[in-house]
Amino acid sequence: MTTAGERESPAAARAPAQISRARQREVPLVQVEEEALEKRRKVRVHLGRILVGIVLFAGWELAVRAGWLDAYYWSCPSAILKTTWEQLTTGTLWNDILYTSGSTILGFLTGTAVGSLLGLSFWWSKAYAGISEPYLIVFNALPKLALGPVLVILFGIGFASKVILAFLMTVITTALYAYSGVKSVDHAMETLMYSLGAKRSQVFLKVVVPWSLPWIISSLRVNIALALAGAIVGEFIASEHGVGRMVIYAGTILDINLVWVGVFVLSILSMLMYCGVVLLEKWLSRHLANIHS
Repeated sequence: MTTAGERESPAAARAPAQISRARQREVPLVQVEEEALEKRRKVRVHLGRILVGIVLFAGWELAVRAGWLDAYYWSCPSAILKTTWEQLTTGTLWNDILYTSGSTILGFLTGTAVGSLLGLSFWWSKAYAGISEPYLIVFNALPKLALGPVLVILFGIGFASKVILAFLMTVITTALYAYSGVKSVDHAMETLMYSLGAKRSQVFLKVVVPWSLPWIISSLRVNIALALAGAIVGEFIASEHGVGRMVIYAGTILDINLVWVGVFVLSILSMLMYCGVVLLEKWLSRHLANIHS
């Protein structure tokens, strides 16, 4: 027989369940609040970036108009915008942008593809990898931009020499990244595959390639910057078209407005290409995660 103090009231029995449900409701609320705070933080960051840019350009314009900066050497944002509009309306700037973008992207894609295959191929033979690795390191340390004049002599001043220089800037970097992925492969996984009767080609496709893909993906951001640098330097040396050629031409005729147009266009191009590669990385990472799952 239980006493009154030992008997549990219905309200007390329901209390733990109510507390549990309350806590479950609190978790989504906390997540929503955190997401809202994160969104507000991102908005503040973007607004801050825009505000800093406006202040810099406004200060530049005011400094030139007040005579603190020499307009002959520094120009001003209003004059640069006017020159940009003139170049856009004539169509010259669009052609140069397409030329530079095309050589950069083509060199980036071919360099990344060939470099990935080269780095992955080292898995097949340790002797082949050991012989090739020192040459890869030496060639990677070589200032490949210095080969620009040689490439122009060999392939002319046209589109091909710019693509090849962008290709050379990316292929060795990608090969080294891919080879690092190959060296990090879990040997226990390879042994397990062989014990299950897998062929060497199956181990390569099912283990080595997926294991090395994150390393290859991580090289993309580096490669796009290197490819753009290679294409621009090729245009600096000798070219019929391109934003780099426009900058060099503007410098020879002392057109500072056109020089600044080229500088800003190249900055925007590099930013857009970088953002595009970041999106590509995220897509490839999600796709790779789905494959592993």
